[in-house]
Amino acid sequence: MAAQLDRDGRGFHILTPVLESTALSKAAGTRVYMKLENVQPTGSFKIRGISYFCQEAAKKGCKHFVCSTGGNAGFATAYAAKKLGIPATIIVPTNTPQATVQKLEEQGTEVEVFGKVWDDAYVKALALAETEGWVNVHPFDHPLIWQGHASMVRELKDLLGHKPGAIILAVGGGGLLAGVVAGLQDVGWQDVPIIAVETKGADSFNAALRAGRLVTLPEITSVAKCLGAKTVSARALECASECQVISQLVDDVEAVQAVELFLDDERLLVQPACGAPLALLYSGRVQQLQREGLLSPDLDSIVVIVCGGSSIQMAGLQALKTQLGMK
Repeated sequence: MAAQLDRDGRGFHILTPVLESTALSKAAGTRVYMKLENVQPTGSFKIRGISYFCQEAAKKGCKHFVCSTGGNAGFATAYAAKKLGIPATIIVPTNTPQATVQKLEEQGTEVEVFGKVWDDAYVKALALAETEGWVNVHPFDHPLIWQGHASMVRELKDLLGHKPGAIILAVGGGGLLAGVVAGLQDVGWQDVPIIAVETKGADSFNAALRAGRLVTLPEITSVAKCLGAKTVSARALECASECQVISQLVDDVEAVQAVELFLDDERLLVQPACGAPLALLYSGRVQQLQREGLLSPDLDSIVVIVCGGSSIQMAGLQALKTQLGMK
């Protein structure tokens, strides 16, 4: 058991619940189970892989962590750094909500605001990581991070007790997708279809799949800033050749509407990035995928990864609705 805990990076993340949702099941026409990663200590699944990466870096003598982030990866890095007693610098782009910056500073980390989008902040983080003893914590693109994220699938197998008919998740840079694929391979569930959902305007994975190669978006226009990587990781594209990955897009209004519905139905406030896969369930798109033959007509259950809610507050939700012209 000790080896398993070490491999998963436990001690930093928690085992999260798997709960059936009556409302989502009704909307999707099949049983829907929620893997509630939003209840992690830092508010998202990111703590799994990033804490594991940080622990391994600490063993090798890391003196300072630096992480570029839209929020969730920064919270995970700050949390891990504090537990390890190592300082951290978090680089966030200018489109990061002030409430997120304040919450990061409250963790005792130095926060720098740089660049318009995450990709700009990443360049700054790489420059800082040239300092001796400093280590760059990539938000999504490292094998140790994927290995840490894979722990949620091993938990899922233990808690659910049966193989689901499909898994729905959000894609930003591709770290969650890579971790889930690694976990499916670990437990022998490679045949479980993955529905990978992005918002239009942050759809670098969908663009890469259509082109058959990595594509860099000219800009991020979606309000789902945590999905805002202009280029998805190469590993995400590889995952699509190893498992059945069904790429789907929703618009910003659908994602924010799903956030509101989920708050009413499950009493949980999540961010628009998490609203994207929920929107697919609420909109009847699962049934459409069944009609199109991409999902089995006998689909008995779905697991949705409720990936996070650390970067959203009621005031922020209202501001998003106003920005999108929603009532």
